[in-house]
Amino acid sequence: MSNVYTHGHHESVLRSHRWRTAQNSAAYLLPHLRAGMSLLDVGCGPGTITAGLAEAVAPGPVTALERTEPALALARESLHVSLRLGNVAFTVGDVHSLDFSDGSFDVVHAHQVLQHVADPARALSEMRRVAADGGIVAARDSDYSGFMWYPRLPELDRWMSLYQAAARANGGDPDAGRRLLALARRAGFTRITSTASVWCFSTAEDRAWWGGMWAERIVESDLARQLADSGLATMADLRAISAAWTRWASDGDGWFAVPHGEIVCQK
Repeated sequence: MSNVYTHGHHESVLRSHRWRTAQNSAAYLLPHLRAGMSLLDVGCGPGTITAGLAEAVAPGPVTALERTEPALALARESLHVSLRLGNVAFTVGDVHSLDFSDGSFDVVHAHQVLQHVADPARALSEMRRVAADGGIVAARDSDYSGFMWYPRLPELDRWMSLYQAAARANGGDPDAGRRLLALARRAGFTRITSTASVWCFSTAEDRAWWGGMWAERIVESDLARQLADSGLATMADLRAISAAWTRWASDGDGWFAVPHGEIVCQK
């Protein structure tokens, strides 16, 4: 059971993923980590969050999981986490059917994963299965319908509607952040702490990075190809959206917020 990964792995996408750290993307989980814990990082991407989690639990063993070998290679090649820390191993697997024994890990973590999988409740059930008794399952996902920005450019409204359509066509749920508590309950958890946090891009530097990244992604990434190939948008449409991202980034009043749902579940 799998999905098409809507974003793909174009350099503009990886630029976004490499910005993520345990501090800016897993702060809700860090207070629960202790030295010596074993941890599974599901959907590790380029490994920048994995690195921070590995530091927090060192010398405890960390397993970084991705669904394909090319995706997993990004973590190996971009950070060389295992060489630097010595406590990280890499493996390919499917979160719907994890190839680990029951109770294998003290902590099971997933960042921006459940919004992309075919059956997020089943994925959480598998994460629960491989967590040890008394262990933790943690997840954080954004909520696209909750994204907020100013100025409210019509091309960015169009960007949002196109992304929602593409993600749902691929079997994902771009609004998964608001459903994490419900999904955790469906997966059998009863001890759940549910919180929220926000990325905010408002400085000139942040706007240049976020807006520039999306200006490129909307015309160069797998998302762009999907939108064009499916007939949802023309390349002219996508270039207009790209130009709007550039205008937004250069506007001194520009502001963008990305809300996230978070869960820490005790088994």
